[in-house]
Amino acid sequence: MNPRGISGAAADVRRQQVRARYGRIASEGRCCSVGRTRSICRADETEGASGDLKSVAPRIGYSTRDLAILPEGANLGLGCGNSTAIRALRPGQVVLDVGSGAGIDCFLEARKVGTKGRVIGVDMTPEMIRKARENARKRRYGNVEFRLGEIERLPVADESVDVVISNCVINLVSEKARAYREAFRVLRPGGRLAISDVVATRPISAGARADPSLWSSCSSGALEVPAIKTFLKRAGFAGVRLDLKIPEALPNSLRGQAWLGVVPPDLQAVKPRGGR
Repeated sequence: MNPRGISGAAADVRRQQVRARYGRIASEGRCCSVGRTRSICRADETEGASGDLKSVAPRIGYSTRDLAILPEGANLGLGCGNSTAIRALRPGQVVLDVGSGAGIDCFLEARKVGTKGRVIGVDMTPEMIRKARENARKRRYGNVEFRLGEIERLPVADESVDVVISNCVINLVSEKARAYREAFRVLRPGGRLAISDVVATRPISAGARADPSLWSSCSSGALEVPAIKTFLKRAGFAGVRLDLKIPEALPNSLRGQAWLGVVPPDLQAVKPRGGR
């Protein structure tokens, strides 16, 4: 993949493919398998009866208490980790979740930042936004809002948030360099980026990258670690830390891309104070 990722007409096509897939998932109320992979972004049927989402979530970092406080329908089995577990939020902070889906992480963050804080979820899929807003109404979350928008063009003001989170979404973005620049733009100086995503442990073929099913199932859109670090540093981030998870220790639902060499990491970075 070139340094800037896919752009132009090709990016628009890929974006439409991803939007269509996740629109179907939102409408159906759960994730599903695609093509030859057992996607990281799904609840694997081997994890429990009928792919029980509650049996998968604890094994990627969500506690029983986390699941108990969620509105029904917020957990669609789309994550590849619990990005809420890799940072300590404080009451009063503003958090942005890019690719927020049905709102699972937003609702957990809302409890951490409290009534004086705020959580903004951005997703490009209208069906997901409708579902997330419905979930927020169920439990009357007054400090959470959901906005329709693209990660490469965030509908968020400059330097207005303290933490940007994302869970198994950046790999789906075509213009990854632009996505990281947008995250940097909206963060206040000293703000943090905390992401659970997937990375490639070896080169992915052009054919696999061109396969819409592989890309939209959180597989062939993954980048190798050096490329990710380059994007982050060019965007202006410092203190980049990327911790790979051991594939053998993962539940079956996170082993679907083994043949492609794709594994989930936790990624953190900081926007320096006083500019770059």
